[in-house]
Amino acid sequence: MESAPAQADKAQLRRLFRARRRRLLPAAEAPLQAWGRQALPSLLAAGGGALGIYWPLDGEADLRGLAELPQLRRRLVLPRVSDGRLHYHRWQPGDPLQADATGIPAPSGGEPLAPEQLAVLLAPALAFDRRGYRLGYGGGWFDRLRSQPGWGRVTALAVLPAGCLVPQLPADPWDVPFAGWLDEGGLHWLQAV
Repeated sequence: MESAPAQADKAQLRRLFRARRRRLLPAAEAPLQAWGRQALPSLLAAGGGALGIYWPLDGEADLRGLAELPQLRRRLVLPRVSDGRLHYHRWQPGDPLQADATGIPAPSGGEPLAPEQLAVLLAPALAFDRRGYRLGYGGGWFDRLRSQPGWGRVTALAVLPAGCLVPQLPADPWDVPFAGWLDEGGLHWLQAV
């Protein structure tokens, strides 16, 4: 685990870790996907609920293949940004998609899900630290969602190559820590779940 540069601001860190993640992902993606297939179904089996994945952007691990698992096929949901908020909607491969307010493909219909309908949500990360803070792209969508009533109780995991883990990232007062992360070495928890 490499350290984040001291005194670096988040914009500098985003540039650094975007390049690092892009370099590491080709070797990390297949084992990361394999660990996701192995670990995530059991997380949902215990309590039911949906699994929030994301539509991968260039340089992000692609977990859409989880839809091939029979126990997850009808339990996947994707985020959609609309009306200034991030919402989750049910999704299966082949469902119609439409660019959301950020330009990312997202489900085009259906009612947004309530937090109690999700068991776990996954978020791509540029970097992640041992306190549970995730470095994203700076939009704050996941932090704002997870600070809303009920959403903080949904287990949230960052997804990234292990080479993007650092001891500590700068954190703002509005940053909401994650419970753990998924990388090519498996599913890792910051504390017992």
